[in-house]
Amino acid sequence: MDPATKLRFDSPLLRVYEDGRVERFFGTETTPPGFDAATGVTSKDVVIDGTTGVFARLYIPDLRADSQPKKLPILVYFHGGGLVLDSASNPTYHRYLNSLVSKAGVLAVSVNYRLAPEHPIPAAYEDSWAAVSWAASRDDPWLSEHGDAGRIFLAGDSGGANIVHNIAIMAGGTRDGLPLPPGTVLEGAIVMHPMFGGKEPVDGEDMYTREIMEKLWPLMCPESTDGLDDPRLNPMAPGAPSLQQWTCRRLLVCSAELDLARPRAAAYYEAVKASGWRGTAEWMESMGEEHVFFVNKPECDESLKLMDRVVAFIAGN
Repeated sequence: MDPATKLRFDSPLLRVYEDGRVERFFGTETTPPGFDAATGVTSKDVVIDGTTGVFARLYIPDLRADSQPKKLPILVYFHGGGLVLDSASNPTYHRYLNSLVSKAGVLAVSVNYRLAPEHPIPAAYEDSWAAVSWAASRDDPWLSEHGDAGRIFLAGDSGGANIVHNIAIMAGGTRDGLPLPPGTVLEGAIVMHPMFGGKEPVDGEDMYTREIMEKLWPLMCPESTDGLDDPRLNPMAPGAPSLQQWTCRRLLVCSAELDLARPRAAAYYEAVKASGWRGTAEWMESMGEEHVFFVNKPECDESLKLMDRVVAFIAGN
C-alpha cells in the first residue's frame, strides 16, 4: 500500500499516515492579533526563535486609566490540544486570553510551541522552556516596561497543563545547566484539565481515552522507552522526578465533573500534596461540565466561576 494513504493512527481528532503526513480535523483555524474592542486588550505576535519559528502572542490590558504605571504579573500560557492540535493564534484561545488578561490585569505570553508528531517530544517542552526564559528576561518592550519577572504564573489546559507541570519540574532541577534568568520567581501555576497517562489504570479512568493515548504516545515521543509511564506523561510513574521538585509557590488544579481526564487530575493533586512540597495546593471542580469546557463555552455559569477563581488565584486570594 502507498505510504501516502496507509494510516499509522486514526482518530476523530487527527490522522497520521505512514509517510509522516498529518491530517488534523480541529484546531487549524487562526485569527490575527490586534486590539480587542470588547476587552480593551491589545495583542501582538513576537518570534522567540527564528530557527524553529516558535513565537508567542503577547497580550497587554488597557493601562490608560492607571495614573501611576505599575508592573504587572506575567502569565505564560500554554494552549491545549494534546500537544498535537491548536495554536496560540486559534480563535478560541485568542478570545480566552483577551478575557483573562482584561479581568486579571496581567501581561500574558501565549506560547505557540511546535506540535507532535511532526516535531516529536521533547520539542514542545524545549520550546515552552525557551518561552518562559524569554518572558523572564523581559527582552520585549511590553515586558520590560510593564512586566514583573518576580511574579510569573504558568497556566495551561489539557496538553498545555501537562507542559505547566513539566516546566515547573524542569525549573526545580537542572536544565542543561541553563537556569531561568536571575530574579525570576514562579509565583504560581494553574493546571487546568491536565493531560496525563500511565500504565496502571486509575479508579474511574476512561478506557477509550487510555487506548487512544497508548497508540498516540509512541508517535508523539518515539524516543520514549517507558510508554505511558514516561515521566513527562505520568508524573507519578516509578522513577519520575520527585514532586517535591515543584518550583512554583502555589498550585491550582482545576477539573470538571464530566471530564474524562478528571481521575488522573485528582490523583495528581493528591500526589503533589502528599509529596512534601512546601507550597500550597488548591483544587477546583466544575460541576456538570466536560473537558476544557471553559474555552468553548466562555459565558456559561461554570466558566464564569472558573474565571473568577483563576483571577483570584493570580491576585493571591
